[in-house]
Amino acid sequence: MKASAIVIGHSSTAIRSLPEAILFISAIPPTVHVNGDDDDRGSGKEMGVAYDSRSLLIHGKRELVFSGSIHYPRAQAEDWDDLLLKARKGGLNCIQTYVFWNIHEPVKGQYDFTGNRDVVSFIKKIGEHGMWATLRVGPFIQAEWNHGGLPYWLKEEKGIIFRTDNPVFKHYMGQWVSKVVDMMKENNLYASQGGPIILSQIENEYDHIKAAFKKAGDSYIRWAGDFGLSLGTGVPWIMCKQKNAPGQVINACNGRHCADTFKGPNSPTKPKLWTENWTAQYRIFGDTPSQRPVEDIAYAVAHWFAKNGSHVNYYMYYGGTNYGRSAAAFVTTRYYDDAPLDEFGLVREPKWGHLRDLHHALALSRKALLWGRSRIEGYNQHLETIIYEKPEQGICAAFLKNNDSHVGHTIKFRGKDYFIPKKSVTILPDCQTVIFNTEQIVAQHSARFFSRSEIANKNLKWEMTTESIPTVGNYFHRSPIEQYAMVKDTSDYLWYTTSIQLDILDMPMRTWLHPVLEVLGLGHSMLVFVNGEFVGTRHGIKRAYSYSFTLPIKLNEGINTLTFLGTTVGMPDSGAYQEHRFTGLKSVLVKGLATGDLDLSFNGFYHTIGLEGERHQYYTEEGAKKAKWRAPNKGAGPALAWYKTYFDAPEGDSPVGIYMENMTKGMVWVNGKSIGRYWSSFLTEYNKPSQSEYHVPRAFLKPKDNFLVIFDEAGGFIDSVEIRIVSRDTICSFIGENYPAHVRSWKRDNKEITEVAVDPKPHAQLDCPGKKVIIAVKHAAFGAPWGTCGLYKNDNCTMVVNKVVEELCLGKENCEVPIDRKVLMRDQKGDPCPTVTPKHLAIQVKCSYKN
Repeated sequence: MKASAIVIGHSSTAIRSLPEAILFISAIPPTVHVNGDDDDRGSGKEMGVAYDSRSLLIHGKRELVFSGSIHYPRAQAEDWDDLLLKARKGGLNCIQTYVFWNIHEPVKGQYDFTGNRDVVSFIKKIGEHGMWATLRVGPFIQAEWNHGGLPYWLKEEKGIIFRTDNPVFKHYMGQWVSKVVDMMKENNLYASQGGPIILSQIENEYDHIKAAFKKAGDSYIRWAGDFGLSLGTGVPWIMCKQKNAPGQVINACNGRHCADTFKGPNSPTKPKLWTENWTAQYRIFGDTPSQRPVEDIAYAVAHWFAKNGSHVNYYMYYGGTNYGRSAAAFVTTRYYDDAPLDEFGLVREPKWGHLRDLHHALALSRKALLWGRSRIEGYNQHLETIIYEKPEQGICAAFLKNNDSHVGHTIKFRGKDYFIPKKSVTILPDCQTVIFNTEQIVAQHSARFFSRSEIANKNLKWEMTTESIPTVGNYFHRSPIEQYAMVKDTSDYLWYTTSIQLDILDMPMRTWLHPVLEVLGLGHSMLVFVNGEFVGTRHGIKRAYSYSFTLPIKLNEGINTLTFLGTTVGMPDSGAYQEHRFTGLKSVLVKGLATGDLDLSFNGFYHTIGLEGERHQYYTEEGAKKAKWRAPNKGAGPALAWYKTYFDAPEGDSPVGIYMENMTKGMVWVNGKSIGRYWSSFLTEYNKPSQSEYHVPRAFLKPKDNFLVIFDEAGGFIDSVEIRIVSRDTICSFIGENYPAHVRSWKRDNKEITEVAVDPKPHAQLDCPGKKVIIAVKHAAFGAPWGTCGLYKNDNCTMVVNKVVEELCLGKENCEVPIDRKVLMRDQKGDPCPTVTPKHLAIQVKCSYKN
């Protein structure tokens, strides 16, 4: 029987109007026959992407898609190749990215596609690295990105309401989406043109807000889907978290465990796609650190493919850096650092390696997954086996699942016992050979370290200047003006200045009493100055931007000037009626005066947008000449201080960071380029900042005399700042006797799974990054070691085997250590705990260059 597939229409001319789109869609043939169940290769004549209920069909060929999100503006263009190469080596065959409208059209009608904003070049590079691409056009993207990717000027268009059946919003959305699609077409980047783009996404997670707009939400989402289809890209359009994706648009899942939570496509003709498998939790300033173990990710992915999934995307595969002011409200500058590639572009092990091995195991099961008939054999509430089989062609794959989070269990399958560790899936690509288990990590581990750069920190000489506190301003209004509307996303800062005149009768009668200033702010933080003196700062939190606070203040007889510096940390990135959000100073009350409380909320306020240092660009060498600089004092600095110095590029070629833990809040520039906001004074429950080191791209650096500028809001310790080198030169292995051999020990030879090596057995595999070699064995123990890479511990049942590992590994770029008692216990007097089985091997080594 031939499979029936939906073919996505292709037109050389995009159709813009909705009535034409409906006619165009209705004219598309509903199905086309492809080389279905019997031919895995396709005819080679089909160009473009179709789909059926089983999978995408790329150029007529069924495919399993292993995708990862890498966002081009969160990396420097100079680093794209390295990131894409590592993604490809990690087993990915597709890269997903949003298109970030607000960086491309920051001013209405003025476009920027240069540098790391060159989305066309990024898509081309994906193709050059032999991978496909998914283009998430949006234009609303969320992505923890400022304003959800929508340009600020859009908010001020008359009569606009975002993301609903609003003519103004649909007009500008249509213009932007059409422009992006036309750019891709002009460069032949769609798969229908021979390019890498196999999927496009319109809108984003609309189910979150659809109820707020009722019927207007339903009509908008139908319009959005029809409009995308009308553009004739020749590839499918998708919508994530949109249960009722219209027509041929595919609804896809976002989440951690889509095999359990996704109810499935809204049509039997659509495949199961997973657009966001969250590899971590994005961080906000002040939050508690959290991680997602790779075992959980691997379990979720294996389960997904076992449940008829054929596409997964890791969000993020590389998170990168929110440079400048690009982060959304309260989001840290470091983005998804716990992804398989960390913020610095270094391979995070074992997350990267374990997922790579999973992809290989699934690829060995590919024919059965895509062409076999599936069935489930259940054992109890925790155990089941999912089988894909086509007996007439001799193909079979089995997924043995244990859903018990606490205990491993044995499954008898086809006459053989298989032990399945807790909460895991074991993959048998031929229904008999165990080549991968999601809980048992065969890949190596690594630990990241930051070390002081001797060259960069040599002779750092800081100079300082401070902001002037305004007593008047450029704009006057009786009450404080809402900050977003005033600043228009051109700065994080807005000054509010008012004054009061007091006489002797207003002052408190007792000298030890002081008036109290009560302030209500709508977010995100505020600094308060009385008569030019800094008196304090307060802030909101991600869950509640607004805050109120009271401060005892000293007032004088005569005129007193009260100055408030409202600060934002990004604009909101989600939610209904996003165009109606407010921030800044709300009300001011002076309490404790002898004549009663004094409400200053309508006292009249001068407003000044931004900082003096921003206007004069102190962060550039030319702009810095406009300020008077002096040597800073020891200890904590003053409020609103600018610091500058020069440093030489750190030794080597490792990534670079700057340590900011003892500063307060502000921004850092290197050679005039912002590396993003920092906020070290907002502490977590562990009394530590959410982020202490900030990425300085090597692409920003010159060999010598790099100009470093820091703006600090509330009195940081500038002498504590240092330039650091980032490395993952500590690598480890933790592996047990009962683990499967490395997945590369097998290959598929036609219908058979065959051994690459004779009698494959588990090995500890160690591979130094770059061209480095193993220079030291820091820890090697066999028996019952425990801990994590960099922190392994031994107990009385553990034998030290450093000498064995040194003989096998020292001086080598990579090595293997067999999990073999004869080898590992050769120098031991006996087994201290013979009843401890299976035994585990823990190794930690140090890598470095030979010289």
